[in-house]
Amino acid sequence: MLDPIDMSPWAGREDPEPDSPRWHQVVEPLTVGSPVGVALLGFACDAGVARNQGRIGAAGGPRAIRKALANLAWHRRAPAHDAGDVVCHGHGGDDGMETAQRRLAECLATLLAAGHLPIVLGGGHEVAFGSWSGLARHLEARSSGNGVPTIGIVNLDAHFDLRDPSRLCSSGTPFAQIAGECEARGWPFRYACLGVSRAANTRALFKRAADLEVLVREDHEITSTSLGAIGDELDAFIAGCDHLYLTIDLDVLPAGEAPGVSAPAAHGVALPLLERLVERVRDSGKLRLADVAELNPSLDIDGRTAKAAARLIHQLTLDAS
Repeated sequence: MLDPIDMSPWAGREDPEPDSPRWHQVVEPLTVGSPVGVALLGFACDAGVARNQGRIGAAGGPRAIRKALANLAWHRRAPAHDAGDVVCHGHGGDDGMETAQRRLAECLATLLAAGHLPIVLGGGHEVAFGSWSGLARHLEARSSGNGVPTIGIVNLDAHFDLRDPSRLCSSGTPFAQIAGECEARGWPFRYACLGVSRAANTRALFKRAADLEVLVREDHEITSTSLGAIGDELDAFIAGCDHLYLTIDLDVLPAGEAPGVSAPAAHGVALPLLERLVERVRDSGKLRLADVAELNPSLDIDGRTAKAAARLIHQLTLDAS
C-alpha cells in the first residue's frame, strides 16, 4: 500500500503451549486482497507538534507502539495487518505536514473501502485532521451525494485542540479545522472531548467548545464513582451519530503512566477509567476508525507510554471479529 512495510518491530517471545499466540505471530503485512480485519497504519509525523511549540519526537511513535504491541497476547478472531507508515518529509521551508495529512486521508479511504478497521499509530495530534478527512472521503464516495453523514468524534484528551487555524495549523488545531470542514459541507459537527484539563486550556478554548456544543468532561470529573453516569452521557452522544471516530491523545493519562508525551499531565485520567470509555465506543457497533497520538519515545521512561498505548489498542480490538 505504501513503501515496503518494515515488519522488524513485530518480534517477541513464543510460548511452547498450544493456542498461545502473541500479536507478533499473527500480524501480517497488508497486501491487495488481505482478509478484512484491523489495519495498523503509522503516521510518522510531529511537524504539528513543532508548529505548536511542543517537544518533538512523536514521529518515532508508530515503531514504538508496534514494538510494545508485538508481545501482547492475541485474543482476536479476525486478522490484523500492518499497512506501513505515512512518513512526513519536509523540504526547504515546507515541513510536509499538510502533504502527510492528505496522504494519510487517501490511505485511510482505501482501507475503509476495503472493509478494514484502521487504527492509526501517531505521530502528533495533527493526525486527527488527516484521520477525519480519510473517513469523510470514504463516506462521500459511498453515499454518492445522497444523505448527510453524522460523524461523532470521541477525543480522549487533556486538550480541546480547538485553536484558531487561520494563522497556522498545528497539533493544536485539528478539531477546529474539522468543524470548519463540516460547516463547509453542511454536515453536523459532533464532538466529545473527555479528560480535559482546565489548567491546560484557556477560557477562549472553553468558550469555543461551548459555542460548538462540545460534550466536555474534565479530568477531575472522571472517577470510578462517576464513570457510569459519564458512560451514559457518552452512550447518548453515540446514539445521535451514524459513525464514530475515536482519537486518543496519550497526554490524557497521568504523567506517571504516560511520561513520554509532549505535554505530560499533572492530573490526567487513569488507564483503567479510559479503558471503560474505550469499551463503550468499541461495543457501539459504529466505530469506523481510531488513532492513538502523541507518543514520544525519546521522552518515555521504561516504555510506560508505549505500553499504555499498546494496552489501549489491545482493549479496543479485543472483542472485534
